[in-house]
Amino acid sequence: MTAQTTHYVTEMNSPIGTLTIVATDKGVCHIHFGELVKCMASLKAWLKKQGRKGEVLHCDETLKPICQQLEEYFSGKRRKFDVALDLCGTEFQKKVWNTLSEIDYGETKSYKEIAQSIGAPKAVRAIGGANNQNPIPIIIPCHRVIGSNGNMVGYGGGLDKKELLLSLEGAIEKIS
Repeated sequence: MTAQTTHYVTEMNSPIGTLTIVATDKGVCHIHFGELVKCMASLKAWLKKQGRKGEVLHCDETLKPICQQLEEYFSGKRRKFDVALDLCGTEFQKKVWNTLSEIDYGETKSYKEIAQSIGAPKAVRAIGGANNQNPIPIIIPCHRVIGSNGNMVGYGGGLDKKELLLSLEGAIEKIS
């Protein structure tokens, strides 16, 4: 039986649009592109898929430190996040997400490079799948992953958001 967990949720405005941020007492577990009212159904579906049960409470105060770090990132004052995470995924996904977290601000890596770095050189498509399932974009910087040809490819929030994030970090000039 899955334990009941309170999920705290808030919204924040950002240069890439409204972000809905979800956390538990353990840490950030989900960032959704869009307003809470528009993403509540998909948020509930995600919680159910992850086997997470419990209340969803709107609580700006609890999530204030997370929002502050995101604001610092968007204003160019923060390059690394220092928030607890409450990751939910397969061991493979978590391995990929941890590897993504090691990509430095302003740098990019290809799906192939990620696959090689985790010792699974033929798992390029699986890396793409894990990247696509990343529940905490921006903090786990899946936007820093590009195609092997150097082109910007795929992003759950849309390529326009990926381009803006990479531009903010000064990495867009390095992409063909």
